[in-house]
Amino acid sequence: MKKVKIGIVGCGGIANQKHLPSLKACGGKNEIVAFCDIIEERAVKAAEKYGTPDAKIYTDYLEFMKNEEIEAVHVCTPNVSHSPITVAALQAGKHVICEKPMAHCTADAQKMMDAWKESGKKFTIGYQNRFRDDTTALSKACQNGKLGDIYFAKAHAIRRRAVPTWGVFPDKSLQGGGPLIDIGTHALDITLWMMDNYKPVSVTGSVFNKMRDKFEGNVFGPWDPETFEVEDSAFGFVKMENGATVFVEASWNLNVLESKEASTTLCGTEAGAHINHGGSFAKDELIYNYIENDQQMQSTISPKAQVDFFEGGASAEGIREADQWLDAIIEDKEPLVQPEQAFVVTQILEAIYKSAEEGKEIKL
Repeated sequence: MKKVKIGIVGCGGIANQKHLPSLKACGGKNEIVAFCDIIEERAVKAAEKYGTPDAKIYTDYLEFMKNEEIEAVHVCTPNVSHSPITVAALQAGKHVICEKPMAHCTADAQKMMDAWKESGKKFTIGYQNRFRDDTTALSKACQNGKLGDIYFAKAHAIRRRAVPTWGVFPDKSLQGGGPLIDIGTHALDITLWMMDNYKPVSVTGSVFNKMRDKFEGNVFGPWDPETFEVEDSAFGFVKMENGATVFVEASWNLNVLESKEASTTLCGTEAGAHINHGGSFAKDELIYNYIENDQQMQSTISPKAQVDFFEGGASAEGIREADQWLDAIIEDKEPLVQPEQAFVVTQILEAIYKSAEEGKEIKL
């Protein structure tokens, strides 16, 4: 089998935690031939561990794009840089998987969409939570009509006290926002995907920064309030063209008992479903509620043994994401996460921020 030649832009946390070990697990389908990072030492270290013996090192992504050996680029940089790097890669004739969110604003996301449509290359966004066992099962149930017409949903991304204190997470100039754009994006993605509904018409949002100096009990330790530039919580109410509504909740630091993220609640005409994933749950939960024989019933996935893919490696969903991405390139198939879908997620996230800032409903 011909191996896809991969180039990595951004050799920090998400590259080392997900992309690189996941690609390694799919080693029969790819080889990583180039690494780029503004800190050269990080690129060198990643290349030594994951790259081919002659892997190239770059600190300038524009120089990196000139490498004709690279067929596909993984964009693993802070949110604000997603658009220019992705556009440059597509214009250079390379397939692109960009980490979530697609972009920090709709205007930048549109530039990515335009470059993709002009390129004829594969393009997807790193929403790996679609590849979990529970989300895959619920997606199939929704496609098969088990829930009927889904007209109300909640996208959950709530942490009790788990503010990330490393990297650029509190830096608005690089990230574009806080928990809404960081973890809220995953919850909204899986919720819209389950509903198969990508036609929002209006958004109302509230954004809070009430906990800037309240870092007691944070699982990642204290942060510097002076450099904490993003929100600690954000909430949105989204109306869809067909009348369905979606409530979005996202926080790194909320005084609640239950922490869950990349989770969803769906309410349909035939049944409801809940996915619980995150800090308060030792294992993922998928629960259906429905009526059977005139009785209120509920059911869930039967527990089974979990097997690690490899020691010190990526999660199962990260490996599945990488595997289907490589197959999309090799077999000329469409990736699971379609750019049009990720674009709508970015639209909604931006509208929540804008609604809170302007104090009014935002029409889309």
